[in-house]
Amino acid sequence: MKISAIFLALVPLATIASAQSVAQAQGGAPADRSNNESAASAICPIVYPMDENPSAHGYQYAFYGNAFFINRDGYLLTAAHVMHSFRTGGVPHILVQRVEAPPQMLKTELVFEDREHDVAVLRATPNPFAGKLYRVSTLAPDAAAVSRGEGIVVAALRPKRRQPRSFETELEDRSSASVIDFQNSVLEKGFGETQLVLFNHEVILGQSGAPVLAAGSGEVVAFIEGQWLHPAAGLVAGMQHGQDAHSVGAAVPIRYAVAVLREKGITWEPEARAR
Repeated sequence: MKISAIFLALVPLATIASAQSVAQAQGGAPADRSNNESAASAICPIVYPMDENPSAHGYQYAFYGNAFFINRDGYLLTAAHVMHSFRTGGVPHILVQRVEAPPQMLKTELVFEDREHDVAVLRATPNPFAGKLYRVSTLAPDAAAVSRGEGIVVAALRPKRRQPRSFETELEDRSSASVIDFQNSVLEKGFGETQLVLFNHEVILGQSGAPVLAAGSGEVVAFIEGQWLHPAAGLVAGMQHGQDAHSVGAAVPIRYAVAVLREKGITWEPEARAR
């Protein structure tokens, strides 16, 4: 398999420091502020509390990846491999931004997994869209296929430090890139192949499950799978000047997640409002 799954279950927490250094060095054209704020409030880090009682700075937590809200019923999408550490026990949590208070840690339930295509559907409990305590929004999936050369934006959240606390505001990464190729890969042993979208930007630690947005519409066209470790020679033509040939990210097209949502009768914004 030519994919590096990027999540902290298999990597020491000390590695976060080097990941942060990489992120700070990466460029990316900024999008407009309204799109930035909308995406940031729809994305939630997936975490697990490490202590029983909070300190003045909240709970210490382990960070696993990203998820994003797709409707006002509290449903989220992420990469199924982010759930790997929870398959033997433990409840995944998310950090949700609040209007007039530090972020809040909420429990989630795993609604469904499609491990062949690395799709997981979660639901937050309680629903942060009920009431006015939380600063949350949704991102709309767009199942239309992307094309080579199309501009995209990777948006993700991550902790500020190696031993993060839940009351601390996360850092936001936004990186512009272009689609450079499509490759099929077996994402989990024993399953069939999944088509992946390859783009000319490095994926850093903790970005698994983060949304990949169409540069124009801001809709979700894919979600992060990991780093493509062995790019073919033909990919070099799509790389930016001075970029290493191995700085290629891989994402799962959102159409696989849309198929799961339709199968389970789960609507998403703005489709949910149209019904």
